[in-house]
Amino acid sequence: CRMPIIRLESSDKEIFDTDQEIAKCSETIRTVLEDLGDESDNSVLPLPKVNSMILKKVLLWATHHKDDPQVAEEDENNESRTDDISSWDADFLNVDQGTLFELILAANYLNIQGLLDVTCKTVANMIRGKTPQEIRDTFAIQNDFSPQEEEKVRMENEWYWER
Repeated sequence: CRMPIIRLESSDKEIFDTDQEIAKCSETIRTVLEDLGDESDNSVLPLPKVNSMILKKVLLWATHHKDDPQVAEEDENNESRTDDISSWDADFLNVDQGTLFELILAANYLNIQGLLDVTCKTVANMIRGKTPQEIRDTFAIQNDFSPQEEEKVRMENEWYWER
């Protein structure tokens, strides 16, 4: 008995034959499969916002996590923690910033909550404890505030700096 396959097509037209159960980690793909019903086996599903390099990584992540229990949406405590990234995920996300941000966009577009959570936690950990200037340096962000605007923001958020 073979698993039904969905053919995922990346933005650069590469086809990935994917086990439907793995593809269903994406709420977006799950919804399409439900709409297609019996017609879904071997269908080609275009994913115009995800290139082949990123889709390959998303499918690798989904395959590794396919047997994970579903996380209840109500589990608020989990969202604020950023120290609960598994070593597999930490290694998987040890990538350049461009790739990390592409993975966030793909996880959001494909609606893969687990991947979105772990990628965002990774970025949060990159920011934690840094000054605004260090964050700008880390992410190559241009400071477009004038000294006066910066002082105004500092005054409005004085409570933060007094911690």
